[in-house]
Amino acid sequence: MVNDSQGVQMLFSSRLRRQFFRLAIFLLFLLASWATCSTQTAETPRIDPLLRQIFLDNDFRAQFPPHIEWLPDGNSYTVLENSPANPKAKDIVRYQAGTGARDVLVNSAQITAPSAKEPLAIDDYAFSPDLNRVLIFTNAQRVWRAATRGDYWLLDRRSGKLLKLGGNAGPAELMFAKFSPDGQKVAYVRANNVYVEQPETGEIMQLTTDGSATIINGTTDWVYEEEFFLRDAFLWSPDSKKIAFWQFDISGVLDFTLIYDTGGPHHIVTGIPYPQFGVYPTTQEIPYPQPGTTNSAVRIGVVNATGGAPFWMQVPGDPRNNYIPRAEWTEDSRQLAIQHVNRLQNENTVLLADAQTGQVHPVFTDTDKAWVDVNYEFQWIKVDRGSEFLWTSERDGWRHAYAIATDGRQRLLTPGNYDIIRVEGVDSNSQWLYFTASPKNATQQYLYRVPITGNAQPQEISPANQAGTHTYEISPNGLWAVHTYSTFDTPPVTDLVSLPAHRSIRVLQDNATLRAKLTDLLGNRSEFFQVDIGGGVTLDGWMIKPKDFDPAKKYPLLINIYGEPAAQTVVDRWPGAGGLFHRALASEGYLVASFDNRGTPAPKGREWRKIVYGSVGVLSSKDQAEALMAVERSRPYIDANRVAIWGWSGGGSNTLNMMFRSPELYKVGMAVAPVADQRLYDTIYQERYMGLPQDNPEGYRAGSAINFADGLRGDLLIVHGSGDDNVHFQGTELLVNRLIELGKQFDFMDYPGRTHSISEGKGTTFHVYSLLARYLEEHLPVSGAASAQAGN
Repeated sequence: MVNDSQGVQMLFSSRLRRQFFRLAIFLLFLLASWATCSTQTAETPRIDPLLRQIFLDNDFRAQFPPHIEWLPDGNSYTVLENSPANPKAKDIVRYQAGTGARDVLVNSAQITAPSAKEPLAIDDYAFSPDLNRVLIFTNAQRVWRAATRGDYWLLDRRSGKLLKLGGNAGPAELMFAKFSPDGQKVAYVRANNVYVEQPETGEIMQLTTDGSATIINGTTDWVYEEEFFLRDAFLWSPDSKKIAFWQFDISGVLDFTLIYDTGGPHHIVTGIPYPQFGVYPTTQEIPYPQPGTTNSAVRIGVVNATGGAPFWMQVPGDPRNNYIPRAEWTEDSRQLAIQHVNRLQNENTVLLADAQTGQVHPVFTDTDKAWVDVNYEFQWIKVDRGSEFLWTSERDGWRHAYAIATDGRQRLLTPGNYDIIRVEGVDSNSQWLYFTASPKNATQQYLYRVPITGNAQPQEISPANQAGTHTYEISPNGLWAVHTYSTFDTPPVTDLVSLPAHRSIRVLQDNATLRAKLTDLLGNRSEFFQVDIGGGVTLDGWMIKPKDFDPAKKYPLLINIYGEPAAQTVVDRWPGAGGLFHRALASEGYLVASFDNRGTPAPKGREWRKIVYGSVGVLSSKDQAEALMAVERSRPYIDANRVAIWGWSGGGSNTLNMMFRSPELYKVGMAVAPVADQRLYDTIYQERYMGLPQDNPEGYRAGSAINFADGLRGDLLIVHGSGDDNVHFQGTELLVNRLIELGKQFDFMDYPGRTHSISEGKGTTFHVYSLLARYLEEHLPVSGAASAQAGN
C-alpha cells in the first residue's frame, strides 16, 4: 500500500505520461503526414498536368491528312475518309490532283459482308491496275514486329461481289495479298507457303508445299523484317506468269525466349481481363541470331503462277553467311536482278539471274572498307541505249546516284561534294531524278532534281524561303507531290504541290489549331548551333532555353542523346511529343540540348558516317564528352556541376556510356531500353557496324557499356520493358547483376510485358515520361539554380 502523497505523485506521473504519449502520437502523425506529402510531391512531377496533355489527352498531337495512295496515272490519288452513311466506317475516295474533283470509288456499304452488321474495318487496301477490283486488308495481327497477317477481301466494283480470299483459311491466316500486274489473279502467303487465287473461278493454287515452323516461303525471318523491311518476300513478274519468292531456313537459328510473368502481352495490349484463377507465366520463342551466331539460310526461287517445281537461283556462297536484301524483275520477265550482300556487309553485288535456269552472273559490285548500304532506291530506268538501273553509292566519299548498265557502264548523275539523303522518285518518262539533300546544312532537307541524261547541276525545287525540313510523296509521273514542311519550332504543314514549279495547289493540313495551342509552350527559346570539339571536327547541336532565360544566371542542363548510326537527333523538323517533353522541362527551368556525334547518319560525307566502324560506343562517348565541355566553356550560364543525360535504345546505351566513362561530367542519367552489351543484339545491325565478334573481340568489349560500369558515380535510372523483342531485357538484367556485384547503387523500372517502344497498355507512355521527369526533378532540381550568379 502507498500513502496519499505517493498516490498523488503517481497520479501526476501517470497523467504526464499520458499527455506525453498523446503529444508523441500527435508529433508522429505530423511527421507521417509531412512524409506522405513529401512522397506525394516526389512522385508527381511539377509538369505532370502538362505531360498528361501531351501523352494522355493528345492535346498537342500534330494532324496529318489521310495517307495518300497515288494511282498509276499519276494525276489522281485515293484516301480513306469517314463514311457519311456510317461514322464507324471508311470510304475509299479518289481526288484529281489538279482540280480537286472528288468521287467515291468504294463506299462502306459495298464492303459489308452479307451476314455482317458492320462494314469491314480497312487496315490497308490496293487496287488492280484497271481499278475494277480492290483488295481490303482487315483484322491485322502482329507477326514479328509488324501487323502483317490478317484477312483479305476482294471487291469487284463492276459486279459488286465481295469475296473473302483464302478458301477454307481460318481468321487472320493470310499475308501480303497482291494483284498480278494484269489484275486477274491474287498471290498471298498462308502458313509460310505461297498461293495464287483466281477470283473469277475461285481456284486456288498452292505454289510451295514445304512451308513449316522452320521453312518460310514468301515472307521473312526476324532479320529481314527488322533491317531490310521486306514487307512481302515475293514478286510477280511483269507478264503475270511467274512469281519470285524468298525462302528462309531458320532451323539453325537459336531461339530467344521471351518470358511474360504476367500471363502474356495480349492482356496489356487488348485489355483482356486475367482469368479468375491460375495466372501463370507464358513464354514465346523467337528465332533471333545474336552477333557471330548462325543466320537463316536464304535463297530465291521462281515458280510458275500455274504451279510446278521452283527454279532456284544459283546465288554463290554460303546461304547462311550472305544476305539477299532486294531483287527486281527485268521488264521482259526473263531475269531477276538480285542484290547479294556478304555477311560482313562490306560488299554488295548485283547479280542477273536467268529465271528459267537459275544461272547468275555479276554485273556490278559496290564495296567499302566499312559497310555498304542496301540500295532501297534500286529501280530500272529507260534511256536511249536501253535499260539501266539506279544505284546509290559512297564510293567517291559522298552518297551519290549512278545509272548503271547491265554491261557495267556507269554514269554519275549527282556530281558534287554533297550527299543525297534519299531518292524520292523518277518520273514515268525517265527524264528527271528527284532526290532530297542539304549541301549547306546537315540538319535540314530539301528537294532537288537532275536530268537522267546527266551532265547538269541539280536544280533546287523546295522554296528558298522555307528553311527547315521538306518531305515528299511524288506521283508516278513526277508532276505532283504531297509536300510536308516543318521546323524544330513549327508544326508541319502539308499541301499538294505541282512540280517542278513547287506551286501549292491546296493545303491538306495546316495544323493552325495546334500552333495556337502551343503559343505558350513554344515560347521557350530554341537555338541550332555548331560545337567545335577540336581536330577540325564540329558537331551540330540544339538547345532549348527557359522562357525567362537570363544569361547572367546558371541553369542545370539535360542532354538528349542517341549517337548511333541509325538516326540523328539534331534535325530541324517538328519533333512531336518527345520534343514537347523537352519543351515542358525547359518551361520548368532546365536547359535541354542534344548533339550529333560522328557516326550518326548526317549528310556530311562517307568519312563522317563510317569513321565509327568497329568502335560503336567508343567514338560517340569521346565526341559527346568533348561537346559538353566545349559548350560549358562557351556558355557560362550552364551549371557544369548539374548535368543530366537521357536516351532511348541506342541513346540508352550511350547514356550508360557517358555515366560510366565520364562520371565527372554527368551527375544524372536515365537509360531507356539500352543495349548494355553489343554481343547480345542482332546480327544484321551489330555486325554491319562492328564486324563479327570473333574478328573484333576488343571492339565489342570496348564499345559495350557494361564493361565500364565500375565508373558509375552519379544517379542512374534504368528503364526496360520485360517483353522487349528487339533489345532484349537480358542485357539489362546482366547490367543489373554487374552493378550489384560492384556495389553500385542505381534505380530501376521494369514495365512488364512491354516491347521496345514501352507503349502498350493504357497510360504506359505517359507513365514513362512522368517517371523520367520525376527522376530528373528529384535528383537534379531546378530550385535555386537560376539565382546563382554565373561568375560564382
